[in-house]
Amino acid sequence: MSIVFINRTATIATMHGKEKVIAPILLQEFGIKAIAPANFNTDIFGTFTRDIERSSTQIAAAKRKAEAALELTAQTLAIASEGSFFPHPVIGIPCNREIIFLLDQSSGVEIVGEELSLATNLSHRLIKNWQEAEEFAQKIGFPDHALVAIAIDGKITKGITTLKDLSEVVELSLQRLPNEPLHLETDMRAFHNPTRMLNIEKATWDLVKKMQSLCPQCYSPGYAIAAYKSGLRCGACGIPTSLTRAAIYKCQKCKFSHEIEFPNGIETADPQYCDFCNP
Repeated sequence: MSIVFINRTATIATMHGKEKVIAPILLQEFGIKAIAPANFNTDIFGTFTRDIERSSTQIAAAKRKAEAALELTAQTLAIASEGSFFPHPVIGIPCNREIIFLLDQSSGVEIVGEELSLATNLSHRLIKNWQEAEEFAQKIGFPDHALVAIAIDGKITKGITTLKDLSEVVELSLQRLPNEPLHLETDMRAFHNPTRMLNIEKATWDLVKKMQSLCPQCYSPGYAIAAYKSGLRCGACGIPTSLTRAAIYKCQKCKFSHEIEFPNGIETADPQYCDFCNP
């Protein structure tokens, strides 16, 4: 293990309680004392309710958070988290990609931990009465998971966590706009969404694994998979398929790289994935 991170202090760029799952892991594995700066506003980098759009990629947004957090402290090590939700590229159902971005200004190292999970309660519904609102709330795991209400005129109420508050929001909205439905959606902010918080924890463990992975040539931390090569051969006919044949590891510091064949432990593809055997 590299001594680069041992017993350091890290700034966690969050306003939504992510340090609750990130900090204990960093302390356990590296002795890192992690703190979240007071009055740090991450909403300026984008919100899930779309009132502030994220203007860059997921990793770029996390890096901007980390840099901004370091400007508020005297530290050189920062951790930032960024989540996104989209249809899974293979099976099409909603999935959650969480990244944990580490920025070490003292060594120039940047490391990204990641978790892609189908475990998410991302959902929304237009409701016209209290019964529909209550049904939706039960479906998404309310009140452990909070709700957001968005009226057609743009009024947003976030962090709804009690039936009383939900009832008041629904009643007032339907009275104010009697002919218009109310949009309800899951509150995807980490401190209001335990399911997402679990995925952030898993992404942190992936970050730890990469922090502990050293380049064989220069011993810099963060030696990890940079790309994949397709071409795993069909087990029946031997023709290359689109499945992964090799993983390419690369060091961001000295650029050393090497290729590992069959990273998933599978040396031939099932014929169902072969364009010749299963056209």
